[in-house]
Amino acid sequence: MAALSKSIPHNCYELGHTWHPHCGQAFLHITHGALAESLRIYGTLYLIAAVLRKRKLDYYLHKLLPEILQSTSFLTANGSLYIAFFCILRRILGKFYFWTPGFGAALPASYVAILIERKSRRGLLTIYMANLVLLFCITAALFMFFFRCKDGLKGFTFSALKFIVGKEEIPTHSFSPEAAFSKIDRKIKHREEVSRRMNIIALTKKLVDKVCKHGPRHRCCKHYEDNCISYCIKGFIRMFSVGYLIQCCLRIPSAFRHLFTKPSRLLSLFYNKENFQLGAFLGSFVSIYKGTSCFLRWVRNLDDELHALIAGSLAGVSMMFYKSTTISMYLASKLVETMYFKGIEAGKVPYFPHADSIIYAISTAICFQAAVMEAQTLRPSYWKFLLRLTKGRFAVMNRRVLDVFGTEASKNFKNFIPKLDPRYTSVPPELPIELS
Repeated sequence: MAALSKSIPHNCYELGHTWHPHCGQAFLHITHGALAESLRIYGTLYLIAAVLRKRKLDYYLHKLLPEILQSTSFLTANGSLYIAFFCILRRILGKFYFWTPGFGAALPASYVAILIERKSRRGLLTIYMANLVLLFCITAALFMFFFRCKDGLKGFTFSALKFIVGKEEIPTHSFSPEAAFSKIDRKIKHREEVSRRMNIIALTKKLVDKVCKHGPRHRCCKHYEDNCISYCIKGFIRMFSVGYLIQCCLRIPSAFRHLFTKPSRLLSLFYNKENFQLGAFLGSFVSIYKGTSCFLRWVRNLDDELHALIAGSLAGVSMMFYKSTTISMYLASKLVETMYFKGIEAGKVPYFPHADSIIYAISTAICFQAAVMEAQTLRPSYWKFLLRLTKGRFAVMNRRVLDVFGTEASKNFKNFIPKLDPRYTSVPPELPIELS
C-alpha cells in the first residue's frame, strides 16, 4: 500500500535527472531527444497519411510542414515540460511526495502540451481496459453504424473510414442503379480503348476478375463493377497492401541506420512479421466487414444501417492478427468523443469547455504516475515509447528511493544504481531513508 502522505527529502537530481545535476541542462537534453523522436514519428505519419488521402500539391507545399511541426511541438512539449514541472514542484515543495514525481509533474505538462496540438487531433485517452479484442469489436461495430447513418460521422474519421471500407458502403438513397451501370459500362469501354498495356497490379486485378467473373451480386449492393466475391477479395488485397507498406515505411529510419554496419538488416524492412500482421489486420477487417454486409443484404433483401453493427462487430475479430492497444484505445476514445458531441447536439449532454484537453491531461498524468512508481504495470509498447521519447533517460530515474512508498518502484531496476556527484546531493547515496 502506497504511503500517500509521506515524503522523501531527495532533490530532483538525485531522483529524476540523474545523468546531469543541473535542471536547465537536463531540460535541454530531454527536449532534444523528444524533438528528434517526435519529428520522426509525425514526419512519417503525416507523409503516409497525405499519400493515402491523395493530397494535392498545394497541401505538400503549404500545409504538410506546419502540421508536422505543430504535432511535433505538442509531443516534444509533453516530454520537456514534464521534467520542467518535475523540478519546479521539488523547488516549491522542498521535497517529493508520492504524487509529485509522476502525476503532479505530468498533469500541468500534459495540459499545456495538448493545447499546442490541433483541436481536431485532441482525442480522449483511456488507460485501463478489460479485453482488447472485445473492446475493438464493440468500438468497430458502433463506428461502422455511425458511418452508415446519415450525418453520423464527419471530418477526418469519416474520410478515414471511407478510404478503408470504400464509398460503396455509404448509403445514398437517391442513387440510380441503372444510371450507375451505364456510367460504369462507358468507363470500362473507354479504359479498354485508351490502353492495353498491363502492369503487375492490373494483371492481378484481371486475374481476380476472371476468378470471380460469374459470382453473384445482390441488387441492393452498390459495388456495380464487381460481384460480391470479387468485392471482398479486392478489398482484402487493397488494404493488405496498404498495411504492409505503412509498416515498411515506419521501419525505414531504423533500417537505414544500419545500412553500412549491418546491410543484412535491410532485408527485415520487407520480410518482417509485423509488416504482414498489420496487412492481415487491415485486409481481414475490410473483407469481413464487406462480406458480412453483402451476406446480410442477401439474407434480408434490403440495405440497412443496422447491418453495420453486426458487420463491424465481426470485423473487429481481425485484431487477432495485430493486437494493438494503441489502435484499440484510440478508436475507443474517439468513439466516446463522437458520442459525447452527438449528445451535445441533441441537447442531452452538457458542454464542458476544454473537456478533451482536461481528460487527456489526467489520463497522461496517470500513465506517468505508473511509469514512475510502478513501471512493471505499464504496457511494454508504451514503456518503449517513453524510452524512445527520452532517449532512454526515463529508465535512469533513481527508483530505489521510491520503494519506501510501497509500490515496488525499483522492481524492474534492481541492478541500477545511479552514479551521483556527492557535491549536488542532499542525502548520502545508498543510505536508508526514513519517511518524514
